[in-house]
Amino acid sequence: MKLIIINGPNLNLLGKREPEIYGNQTFEGFFDTLVKKYPHLELAYFQHNVEGEIVSKIHEVGFTYDGILLNAGAYTHTSVAISDAIAGVTTPVLEVHISNIYKREEFRHKSIISKECVGMIAGLGLDGYDLGIQYFLTKNK
Repeated sequence: MKLIIINGPNLNLLGKREPEIYGNQTFEGFFDTLVKKYPHLELAYFQHNVEGEIVSKIHEVGFTYDGILLNAGAYTHTSVAISDAIAGVTTPVLEVHISNIYKREEFRHKSIISKECVGMIAGLGLDGYDLGIQYFLTKNK
């Protein structure tokens, strides 16, 4: 099974940025633990701060991977382009957020991409990615 985690803007700063919201662990360190936990999976990771690069990555993997775990960051609330990219591919996309977007600023309560995703996990910290992997494992039995 091939899964990819795609993270959007500012998620490269995990471990440094607002640790009271996002914690102290880098995503790269966390990803290493996922790779060790799921050695039977082909896990990939991509992070970019530029919207078009995220769209291009979704296009690149969206017909050959078994699942995409997407944390679009702030683009969750603004990007019609990312929503359209998700709609245009056949690989299912699961929306993931580290923080509970509904406990944050009002503008974060609306996700433009949700309607194109199979579901959303929010507010469970980095564990949300692990739960997302488990979703794809269960779904593809």
